[in-house]
Amino acid sequence: MSRKRREPPADPDRLFPLIDAHTHLAACGGRDPASVKAILDRAESVGVARVVTVADDMVDARWAVDASDWDVRAYAAVALHPTHAGDLDEAAKVELEEMARRPRTVAVGETGLDYYWIGKDPDTADKATQAQSFAWHIDLAKRVGKPLMIHNRDADEDLLDILAAEGDPDTVIMHCFSGDADIARECVWRGYYLSFAGTVTFTNAASLQEAAREVPLSQILVETDAPFLTPHPFRGAPNQSYVLPYTVRGLAGILGVDEQVLADAVTANACDAYSIPLPT
Repeated sequence: MSRKRREPPADPDRLFPLIDAHTHLAACGGRDPASVKAILDRAESVGVARVVTVADDMVDARWAVDASDWDVRAYAAVALHPTHAGDLDEAAKVELEEMARRPRTVAVGETGLDYYWIGKDPDTADKATQAQSFAWHIDLAKRVGKPLMIHNRDADEDLLDILAAEGDPDTVIMHCFSGDADIARECVWRGYYLSFAGTVTFTNAASLQEAAREVPLSQILVETDAPFLTPHPFRGAPNQSYVLPYTVRGLAGILGVDEQVLADAVTANACDAYSIPLPT
């Protein structure tokens, strides 16, 4: 028997200002100006004033750039997800660099390593191909002077080793951080931003919550990764940027800080990381 699809979360109480540090507007249905506007209008109504919409593949990269042109509340990040690393041919490199240099593209991402899908999905790039693509994206971020937005799944040591060998860009963002407290401390020591999604609020996320407590407020970002990773108690329901205040409030409880203090901190961090204006 198929499981019944869960209803989307109700709108949370407004919490302003917030910036969704990582979402996928196209995957949420935002593939034309009207649908992007509708998603961002709903987000803005609960205090989420800006979003960074992120690419997995070349098609998504074009969607992200388009969305940033259609609506001033959206900024783009472009790269090939590590599972698509095999698509990084010379034509893709040229196009990605052109998109990365656009003024409303604020990061190179999401790139990195994903070992989870190797052997499970025949289309997923192998470790060597992922490493080569990751190194190229690191160099791209340095050449265009944009932050590097990292996807890491089951590859902590290799990912940190590649970053050390290649040399960090000025700004590194660990998207949807999923490591333990030791990895968090290492990333903090290196000066990275750690971005937390709805997973940090899950009832079985004690290790991730412990890791979050290792991160100073000056290095925390908060994201939806929508349409995925909807926070507790809505786990499994469709996600969008308007849901972000639930994660911020959940994380504030985990950290033992006031929700508005956390909102102000993560928004200031996002503005610094992405070089975008503070919402007013």
